[in-house]
Amino acid sequence: MKIEDVLFAPGLGAFFYDDQAAIRGGRDNDGFFYLGEPVTAGFDAVRKPATSLGIGLVLSNGTTAWGDMMSVQYAGAGGRDPLFDVVAMQQLCEAVLVPRLLQQDVADFRAACRAVLAPHQDGRRLPLALEYGVSQALLAAAAAVRNSTMAEVVAEAFSTPLIARRIPIYSQSGDERKTNVDKMILKSVDILPHGLINARSKFGEGGEVFLDYVDWVARRIEKHGRASYKPVLHFDVYGWIGLGLGLEPGTIADFIARVAERAAPFELQIESPADYGSRDGQIDGFIRIMDALSRIGCNARIVADEWCNTLEDVRAFTDAKAAHLIQIKMPDVGSIADSAEAVLTCKRNGIGAYLGGSCVETDLSARASVHIAVATGADMILAKPGMGVDEAISIVGNEQSRLLAQLARRRAVPSRTNQ
Repeated sequence: MKIEDVLFAPGLGAFFYDDQAAIRGGRDNDGFFYLGEPVTAGFDAVRKPATSLGIGLVLSNGTTAWGDMMSVQYAGAGGRDPLFDVVAMQQLCEAVLVPRLLQQDVADFRAACRAVLAPHQDGRRLPLALEYGVSQALLAAAAAVRNSTMAEVVAEAFSTPLIARRIPIYSQSGDERKTNVDKMILKSVDILPHGLINARSKFGEGGEVFLDYVDWVARRIEKHGRASYKPVLHFDVYGWIGLGLGLEPGTIADFIARVAERAAPFELQIESPADYGSRDGQIDGFIRIMDALSRIGCNARIVADEWCNTLEDVRAFTDAKAAHLIQIKMPDVGSIADSAEAVLTCKRNGIGAYLGGSCVETDLSARASVHIAVATGADMILAKPGMGVDEAISIVGNEQSRLLAQLARRRAVPSRTNQ
């Protein structure tokens, strides 16, 4: 099956691009707006609407397979690619990608990704947002050729057994960190609440605001959750333990132990407790935090995010055993094939694989993520896109339910598979 034409569809992501450096610097809010000047290159305001670029591959049988390109919410931070520019990205696609795509055979997903997403101009890698969207479209095209699910294509491409197991879903609250927790409890979300602890006002001078919030979440679950409901509490603190208390690993570990006491009886995961400014620094710092936690007998799990972006980064963190769990932030990884390989890399190294992404993604990229998660057996998947909770849970949860139903039928009626 060949590609006969390529379409482009400018669109919107499901949230906003935010200048993390400016927010960390203490920008004030006026309602939903951030005041003051941006800091990170590419931003003309601290907060701006997220954009996306859809790419459609028109196949020789008339089918069009789509994928969506976008940055992440905090583009340009933590070693990430710069802010997404729809016009520049489409121009690059037309100049470099379209000639590669036309007449490309899409039946072999990984081979098509390698051919189409090869480096350009003196060996430079294509923008990761571009890789992400184009690889989604190539995966959808391969599934269309085979009359199968995208999960089955991935499992075959990576020679992994496809176990139709439900992947736990992790929901993020955004700034509505209390109302949205109530929604999560009502819907019995597996992992919650993220919390968006991205500014001093949310952490407190010595962490007391954050500690009180953790305690409130745990007690809220005990008050309103079903007796059998035992979610994992996962908080993303955007480096604020280190920013607020200093980067000494023992001090950070002691504070995390206090958080774990407030979170009890629920399991605790802390994402990005500190930012050490580089990949090597982050690996070394996280190893020392984990060692300190072990010494004091705290079972909280440390989750890597900043400075762990590409597949190469994931390999560096897993080789060093520098986290209990790694967020594979899919738009930052690039090719969706690399995200699949990143999950498998974590599993081979005995490290948890959190298949994540960003609130600024689209419904299309979120649904594709479900197929990667199920095919590779990820440990958890982010409910995305957006910050509204309900929509993201519906998109990811329902896609997973539909996929598992299809896979169950494949097992029950094997003679009809791929007919």
